[in-house]
Amino acid sequence: MGAEDSGSPAPSRAGKGLPPQDPGEQARAICLRLLTGTARTRNQLADALAKRGIPDDVSDEVLSRFEEVGLIDDAAFADAWVESRHHGRGLARRALARELRNKGVAPTLIDDAMGRLDSDQEEDRARELVAGRLRSTRGLERDRRMRRLVGMLARKGYPEGMALRVVRRALEEEGEATDDDLGYDPL
Repeated sequence: MGAEDSGSPAPSRAGKGLPPQDPGEQARAICLRLLTGTARTRNQLADALAKRGIPDDVSDEVLSRFEEVGLIDDAAFADAWVESRHHGRGLARRALARELRNKGVAPTLIDDAMGRLDSDQEEDRARELVAGRLRSTRGLERDRRMRRLVGMLARKGYPEGMALRVVRRALEEEGEATDDDLGYDPL
């Protein structure tokens, strides 16, 4: 049974009689491995390199080179993230901006990416989300339906006013009594 089969860790480069790997080589290898599965921001890669003990100057040099050749592109990352998460998960601008900030995308790039998503698109997506959930709330009292549907939109980052407007309209179209009919004004 070989060393690979025993479950024991593979010998280090020094244990194989090889010189220690250059930090620049290590940094490039780490970045390439991380970029293989999915796009990443410069900040995410810098954090990964720091956790693996790569010196900051080496990290900056490697990351700058990766940007030059187009392997790292935070603007393209932000655009793709907004497109994917808005249409796939139904997230609103506020939630998307928060996620991009957490990934280390620069505020100007976040603003540019958010600019491609207008209020009408956001409201249309909110309507789609509510329409998809409306059936599952049938049989509940109106107030409870309102809370559940508005809460779902709020968790996805939709503004309260838009959420209330979209849910009210959906319930009215379904034939539910309006807030005015019930003498109820949640605002």
